[in-house]
Amino acid sequence: MKNLLQSILIVTFTGIGACYNVANAQTPTLGTTANFALFSANGAVSNTGISHITGNVGSNKGASTAFGNVNGVMHDNDTVSAKCSADLLIAYNQINKAIATIFPAPLLGNGATFVAGVYSITGAATLNLDLNLDAKGNPNSVFIFQIQGPLSTNVNSQIKLINGALACNVFWKVEGLVSMASGTSMKGTVIANNAAITVGTGSKLEGRVLSTTGAITVAGVLAYTPVGCGSIVLSGPKAPDLVSTVCYTVFSSNGPVTNTGISTIKGDVGTNVGLTTGYNPLNVTGKIHPIADGSTAACAADLLNVYKYVNTLPYDIELLYPAQFGKNLVLTPHTYIMKAAATFTDTLYLDAAGNTNAVFVIQINGALTTSTHAKVILTNGAEAKNVFWKIEGAVSLSDYSIFNGSIICNNGAINLNTGVTLNGRALATNGAVGTVAINATMTPGCLATDIESFDDGNATIAIYPNPFNTSTTLVINNLSQIHNCELNMFDTFGKIVMNTVITKQTTTIETSNLPSGVYFYKVIGNGKTIQSGKMISQH
Repeated sequence: MKNLLQSILIVTFTGIGACYNVANAQTPTLGTTANFALFSANGAVSNTGISHITGNVGSNKGASTAFGNVNGVMHDNDTVSAKCSADLLIAYNQINKAIATIFPAPLLGNGATFVAGVYSITGAATLNLDLNLDAKGNPNSVFIFQIQGPLSTNVNSQIKLINGALACNVFWKVEGLVSMASGTSMKGTVIANNAAITVGTGSKLEGRVLSTTGAITVAGVLAYTPVGCGSIVLSGPKAPDLVSTVCYTVFSSNGPVTNTGISTIKGDVGTNVGLTTGYNPLNVTGKIHPIADGSTAACAADLLNVYKYVNTLPYDIELLYPAQFGKNLVLTPHTYIMKAAATFTDTLYLDAAGNTNAVFVIQINGALTTSTHAKVILTNGAEAKNVFWKIEGAVSLSDYSIFNGSIICNNGAINLNTGVTLNGRALATNGAVGTVAINATMTPGCLATDIESFDDGNATIAIYPNPFNTSTTLVINNLSQIHNCELNMFDTFGKIVMNTVITKQTTTIETSNLPSGVYFYKVIGNGKTIQSGKMISQH
């Protein structure tokens, strides 16, 4: 299942807006049914095992049960399900009335290849092994299958889309039971008329299963609504403006910030009330704020505004089972909410649907705890800088977890335990922050150019221009510092990209070979860091 999830393509909830005439086939009008992965107009919709569903799930006359967390909205017996029921009937009638021109044998597959068109089988049909649907380079090609009896699939049978064919342009109208055996890979929208649908363990559905009257049962499946045919690219909500918090990797507005073991931090570390202790400056690429200062005060004020923003964002999807969070769930760009403490087990996939600017916001109205080795995996262009976690209560990332995104913890402590990898930030409005031998890197966005002095108020070093292009100049105002002095520059991954020995008060540094981006620097004299900060290369 994990490999299957990691190969998931682009996902969307939106409908099909355009119609295309291709080989006498025309796309039906799906209306609101396009938003559903699983739906029955009249019948129960149920699941066994762990299924991963992207798209709405529901019944207009029945109940949806045992699904766990769904990347969509559950609609049972409400106004949305009523509209979907009406739209399903329209879609069914359009597919049923399409004029067939191709009449294949009832045994489909076995490596056969079909081109676009309307296919009709007068009785029951079976899919065996592989059936290739060939668009011949035309992504508007439409495939309609009218089956006047039941449809069954054999174990591990597959629908394969080739030469530009899209699942959103494939439609199956079945007059009877639809039974998909375990391991089936189905493509397209399947409508069973007056009959049930069963989807076996380990099956994959890129499309929808819809019944006019009949129960729908799935067991440990991966199902997601298809892309294309006028669908939009999901972008999620607008990201918060981090302001000065963008430069901090570990921070508390009110509480001690402590470290044990060897932690590697890229970004600033500090607290506005309390002490920051246990961090080795040699392992921190950024500024350590041992006590409150102007920077920490600004960060505390900005963090409060960031929290207020992410806390008040209206959510799109409620994840109904916070205690079952993770477990290979796939989420797409939206604002999510869990209305209780969350237990994160195993793996969560964040799928940006090909949009590198897509934003994810996960609101947790309670504490967050992860299992050992829990992982947040970014797929299809998702970036950690666009992921935000709002948590009301304590946060505990267990040993060797891999976490992506900025954690904004309100009124709770943050504990990043042994071996945690954090690509983002751990920010607490009110609570202690503790780290134990972690590796943490703030996501891009810190463009601060202010000069930051660690140890000696007289050790002022000027660097100009900053941002720079082909060169920059370093000036050490305190001549006593020019002894065994050197400048080290690091990229955002902590790799040294430049080492320059400083022997005079003014030194011009050639930078034409540095790619555009943000860098961190340390000026070291007699083995002591006398200044650290950020430098920006702009070409």
